Amino acid sequence: MLMVKLMNEEVVLVDEDDNEIGVEEKIKAHKEGKLHRAFSIFIFNSRGEMLLQKRARNKYHSGGLWSNACCSHPKPGESLEQAVHRRLKEEMGFDCDLKRVFYFIYKADLNNEFTEYELDHVFIGKYDGEINPNRNEVEDWKWISINDLKEDIKQNPNKYTVWFKIVLDKVISLIPK
Repeated sequence: MLMVKLMNEEVVLVDEDDNEIGVEEKIKAHKEGKLHRAFSIFIFNSRGEMLLQKRARNKYHSGGLWSNACCSHPKPGESLEQAVHRRLKEEMGFDCDLKRVFYFIYKADLNNEFTEYELDHVFIGKYDGEINPNRNEVEDWKWISINDLKEDIKQNPNKYTVWFKIVLDKVISLIPK
């Protein structure tokens, strides 16, 4: 059922300046390594801890790995602003103010037949309320201090998603005070 759902989802193909150049079925875009628009949401609480989610094992890639609070793709015709709030609610069960802080492009071959090639818009938010994750999307979640996170990544790099490790230092430099 998961694969059927994914086969109907589409992503927005973009050039390196984030201009839309088309639409592609999500799985095909990832199998063929086509550059597409994505977003990553980083949430911090008032103690300066970062919210991590452990991706559900049934995800089509990177299942069972720790990552930032939420990652996804806007639907064709959907603004980034609409998409980030929609997916944060769908995955983690809450919404909050989010600020787009930068974007980056990365390409990574995953250890299956998928390639992540994304122009990834990074959003940061602050939240101290209740978290009610969707168990189809999220296996586990936790708040973690930046020092503990850095140490765990150093000790256990294979427990974290590729994109999370690529962008973490820049995000940390932008943590809201």
